[in-house]
Amino acid sequence: MIWNDEFETLPREAIEALQLKRLKQTLEKVYATVPFYRESFRKAGVTPEMVKSLDDLRRFPFALKQDMRDNYPYGLFAVPLEQIVRIHASSGTTGKPTVVGYTRRDIDMWSELMARSFAAAGAWRGDVIHNAYGYGLFTGGLGAHYGAEKLGASVIPMSGGNTKKQIMIMQDFGSTVLTCTPSYSLYLAEAAAEEGVNIRDLKLRIGIFGAEPWTEEIRGEIEEKLNIKAIDIYGLSEILGPGVAIECWEAQKGLHIWEDHFIPEIINPETGQVLPDGELGELVITTITKEGIPMIRYRTRDITRIMAEPCVCGRTHRRLQRMSGRTDDMLIIRGVNVFPSQIESVLINIEGVEPHYQLVVDREENLDTLEVQVEVNEQTFSDEIKVLQDLSRRIAREIKDLLGITCKVRLVEPKTITRSEGKAKRVIDHRKDK
Repeated sequence: MIWNDEFETLPREAIEALQLKRLKQTLEKVYATVPFYRESFRKAGVTPEMVKSLDDLRRFPFALKQDMRDNYPYGLFAVPLEQIVRIHASSGTTGKPTVVGYTRRDIDMWSELMARSFAAAGAWRGDVIHNAYGYGLFTGGLGAHYGAEKLGASVIPMSGGNTKKQIMIMQDFGSTVLTCTPSYSLYLAEAAAEEGVNIRDLKLRIGIFGAEPWTEEIRGEIEEKLNIKAIDIYGLSEILGPGVAIECWEAQKGLHIWEDHFIPEIINPETGQVLPDGELGELVITTITKEGIPMIRYRTRDITRIMAEPCVCGRTHRRLQRMSGRTDDMLIIRGVNVFPSQIESVLINIEGVEPHYQLVVDREENLDTLEVQVEVNEQTFSDEIKVLQDLSRRIAREIKDLLGITCKVRLVEPKTITRSEGKAKRVIDHRKDK
């Protein structure tokens, strides 16, 4: 069902006219109120008055995560602090956290976009939404919560962790929609089985999963193990939080980005050149309605492409292909670009292994090495040594066929790779320590 028919089905010409109007207003605002933007525009030799069409946006400089850290905590805010009603921040595991602020209008807009997103995913009033995204400085929990309430659904504010209780609550409260990371949904299914609960027998019918890249193969695994339809949602705190883009129930192919609030571009991550629709590259987003901390041409580091083809659901907002990885998650192994999702797509199609793995990268005698650690299932673990050796060789061969690199495969016992209640940690790179 469509939540906001007026805006979700606007003709392309109307969307682009609205984008241009809002872009001009946003550029004028940040130029007047945010010293960082005023200076970066000056260095690039551009002013808001130069924007006559949407194509003129590409003349403006990019904003980077490092710019947010350099202006920590409030340097990029475009309104006085007394107008900010909520502050979120990233985890800050690598240096200063990135801080974002929301005005009352921003919170209302965010709630509306999350309500749109839930509706696009097939949720509606009467659903019981089990929200297992983390609450706190992370934007996921509260973003989903406010959107569920705006939708008119019943929301259970579970947050992350306490997995046994999560399963009990889903059983007892009749949860119909699950929101969490895709890796945690598989962990929930695994933990439920250990408790003697068949998670397929619960009332769950939809899962809305984001915060980490995941493949079509993992989608199939989740849908089979949980007996649900698994929907991909996209967002990032620097732009808004969850609710920037989402797949629709009808097509489940590409994520509609809400273009009345965001302008997406795809660029070549090495040259910064804007690429045409359909080409794969790095996603850049400009916000055109945010008050607290507008972002102009923010480099997300996420790899995707814009799908301009009409969607069967009737929404006119263009779609993003599901994220295939991040430019800063990309590993370079002996000159070859490797994304964890590529290796995941190999593992998920091999019988006998579980969708739990880690990539361990090291350097020996100036040569990069890659070890793929992957769990086998209980039945495979009890097989003969020769069976396990053959399985290991097959995985290594298929990875080499796909990526052209040689790796070592280490099969590990079931349930030995650490489970995550948030984003799964897929890569351990020891080269940084040498």
